[in-house]
This record gives sequence, C-alpha cells and structure tokens, in this order.
Amino acid sequence: MIKMKKITAFFLAAVTAASLALTGCHGSQGQQEFVIPEEFDASKEYEITFWAKNDTNIAQTRVYEKAIEDFQALYPNIHVNLRLYTDYGRIYNDVITNISTNTTPNVCITYPDHIATYLTGTNTVVPLDELFVHEKYGLGGSELSFDSPTKEEIVPQFLNECVVNGRYYAIPYMRSTEACYVNKTLVEKLGYELPEVLTWDFVWEVSDAAAAKDADGNYLLNGQKVMIPFIYKSTDNMMIQMLKQKGAGYSTDAGEIQIFNDVTKELLYTVAEHAKTGAFSTFKISSYPANFLNAGQCLFAVDSTAGATWMGTYAPLSDISADKFVEFETEVMTIPQFDPENPSMISQGPSICVFNKSDPQEVLASWLFAQFLLTNEVQIGYAQTEGYVPVTSKAQESAEYQDYISREGEDNDLYYDVKIKAAKLLMSYTDDTFVTPVFNGSTSLRDASGQMIENVTKSVKRKQEINDAYMEELYSDMISLYRLDQGGVKEELSGGKAELGELPMTAKVLIGSLACAWVLIILYVIHDYRKSRQISES
Repeated sequence: MIKMKKITAFFLAAVTAASLALTGCHGSQGQQEFVIPEEFDASKEYEITFWAKNDTNIAQTRVYEKAIEDFQALYPNIHVNLRLYTDYGRIYNDVITNISTNTTPNVCITYPDHIATYLTGTNTVVPLDELFVHEKYGLGGSELSFDSPTKEEIVPQFLNECVVNGRYYAIPYMRSTEACYVNKTLVEKLGYELPEVLTWDFVWEVSDAAAAKDADGNYLLNGQKVMIPFIYKSTDNMMIQMLKQKGAGYSTDAGEIQIFNDVTKELLYTVAEHAKTGAFSTFKISSYPANFLNAGQCLFAVDSTAGATWMGTYAPLSDISADKFVEFETEVMTIPQFDPENPSMISQGPSICVFNKSDPQEVLASWLFAQFLLTNEVQIGYAQTEGYVPVTSKAQESAEYQDYISREGEDNDLYYDVKIKAAKLLMSYTDDTFVTPVFNGSTSLRDASGQMIENVTKSVKRKQEINDAYMEELYSDMISLYRLDQGGVKEELSGGKAELGELPMTAKVLIGSLACAWVLIILYVIHDYRKSRQISES
C-alpha cells in the first residue's frame, strides 16, 4: 500500500509538472475582442507577419515583395515579414496549429471555409464590418496614406463571399472560376464542332469517341499510347457545380448536409460509365490536366482560370519538356453545363483575413496592410501573373487594366492569349457564379464531395462493380471519414487525419510529457523491485 501511494504521488507530480510546463510555454488561450483605436499611433514600431501562397510563379512573389516595399515606404514604422507557402492547405494547417498558442500570423491569404474553422478560437479572427466603414481608417478612409477602394468599389459578388456567420471576416484578394481548356484541333478532327456553351452530354460523347484504339493499342485520334480525353483537376468543384446546375441539395447555410441524395448517386453512375470507357480521369489519379493537354493527350482539361498560364501549346509555365509539345488551337470555355441557357459555375480565389492580437494598434497596422493589397497597382500586378481578375471595379475599369486585356495574344508571356481569355471569361460570367455555404465543417463536406468521384473512378479502374450496394457503402464511408454525421460539424481542431495532418504542438507536448511520466513510473517500479530483492537476499 505504501509503495502504491508513492507511485501515485510520483505520477501526480510528474503530470502536474508537465501541465505547468505546458502552461508556462504556451500561455492562455483566446484574445480580448478587438476595439478600433481612435487614432493610429505612428510613433510606435510594428512588426507584422504576412502568410501568402505561391507555387512556382516567381512573378507573384515579386508582386508581394513590391507591395511590401511600397507599403513600408508609406508606413516606415510598420515592418512586414513575408512567409510563402506552396499551397493553401499548408497555410490552413499551420494556422490551426498556431491558434492554440496565440502565434497566428497578422495577415493571411486564406479561404472563407477555413476562416469558419479559425473562428472556433475565441476572438481569433477580426470581424471587419466596423473597419470597412471607419471614417479614418476604413475602405477609402480619410487618414489613409494610399488610394484605397471604397466598399462600393469591391465587386459585390466577391465581397459577399467573405461573410461568415453573418459578418465580414475577410476581404477578397483575387478571384477565379473554373474553365474548360479545349484542344479544338482534336475535337474538330473527330468531326465535331464546338457549341457556344459546352454541355455535359457533348463532352461525354466526344470523350468516349476519343477513347477509341486500334488493334495495336494506339489511340486512333492522336496515334499515341496515351490519351485521357477528359481530365478534371478539382473533383470537389466538379461535384458541387453539377449539383448546383441540377438544382440538387449540397448543404444549407446552417450546415445541414444534403449531398447524400439520389442526384449525387446518378452523377456518380455517369462518372463510372465514362471512366470505364477510358474517357475520364482526375488530377489525383493521373496528374495535371495541362500536362496531357499540351502533349496532345487530352481534349477537355478543366482547371481554374488561375491555371491558364500552364495551358496551351505556348503556355509560359508549362511543365512538360519541349519535345512533348503538340501544336493545337486552344479554346477557353465555361465548364460543361446541364442547361446552357442558364449557366452556373463556382466563384473561387483567395481572400485576406486579419488575426486578432493583444495590441489593438498592431491589429490596426495589420488592417492597413491588408487594405493596401486592394490598391490598383497590387491588384492589376497580381492579376497579370495568371488568369485571375482584380476584385475591385476600380482596378477592372482602370485604363491600365483595360489596356492589358485589350492586348490579348501580343506575346506568349504578359499578354498570353489563353491567360487573358480566361480572365475575360470570368468577367463575362460573374453574375452566373455562386459560392457554397460556409460553416465549421464545410471544408470537410467539400473534401467528401470530391472524394466520392475519386473513389468511383479508382474503383472502375480496379474492375470493381459499381452498384447500389457500392453507393450505400460509399456514402457510409464518407460520412464516417469526414464526420458528417455530426450535423456537418467536423471536429476540425482535433488534429484528425482527414483534415489537419499533424497534431497541434500543445497536444504533442502534453502527450510527450505523459509518456515521459509513465516511463519514469516504470523505471521507479523496476528500481524499487530490484532494491527489495537485494534487501531480501542479504
């Protein structure tokens, strides 16, 4: 009994020490609600961090660096540190990890779906409603050192995407949609003529025809061993847009999950049918659509308009070797539609949020920088790097931007025709775009929507039978994997493998501390046992 009391006391002491160490290292959670200072204190020095995404487009990095340089020239007391990430998922994971330690960045490129999860922390992200209309420091404010757009000069459809739980928690930064990049040359070689608006029936029919092979296994259309007629980059967008076009359920604003319906099942059967003919595949299964398109191995490549600089014979950012290129005419079209008279496509693209800090002046400094990213020079400069469009009418209608889009095709770099066509496509169809409801768990639902297409396509390639029993099991697996049976709210701060990857550092430290405590207990028991034996043997 005495020994057990000693062990218990030792264990409690170890756990207590671990807990104290954890608290000492990471401090308290949450922030006080942000209150706008009456005046910005320009006498103080501020150091703020800006997390942004850049893949391989060095021109985008230069836009960020130039924006920081120009901003710091106007506000020499605000120092901006840029941290670049290769994808938005990594930014999301790092923000989640840092929320628990109050070490989030000051300004972050992100998505509203992600912000909905960030808001599970107390006062983590700053609501911007009052900042938007602040007389001095709001959009178009009187005390700004730069020419900021007013709230009315931000494209309303893009601004509305930044509403979470009824409040503005972000400002739009760039906008894109999806486009279908078409090898018009191969389509016409098959004997088809492109319609004004692509339909799903047309794309499936032409893709099936393009999958025909000769007796030696070569594709009749291109004479090669490789041909994937129709490749979709983002299968979550594919499913979401098909459901929207069909008027079928996806989710409600309140987070009610509606995706597991008969229309979804019907769409998945269609995907399976054309995957079986070899007409369809996805980015996750095969690789980038652009790589196949540019090599004459794909007719319909659906990707973001922001990916336009990778698409086409003369694409400036193409990843394939020069000897693989095939000369063809590229057409930039809307994604396939069920009703071409009433087109519908998703609006997407990065937004900017501001994180709360203990010093309101630091938050205000962060807001000034975030707002600076909406100025014409930054907006136009970034939009020219890919097929994005500026988020303000102020930039879109400026003489500089109008001159840029009027010079389509002058070269294969700044004025690359496919890139400018992609931007024009979004501007022409802005009123036909939509966004999905945002709530804590909407990221999980989005992932599940794409994963169903991925799973069905993989199963077809593995010769599995796609029937009602398969579909029921698929639905059950998605609900379980993404925890969609919890009212659509996934435990997104739990570090679960489906969403967040690694555990937050606080959890790692606590688990490690407990493991060390148990090791010490075991060592203590072994030591005590040996000591007892030595005494008994003597």
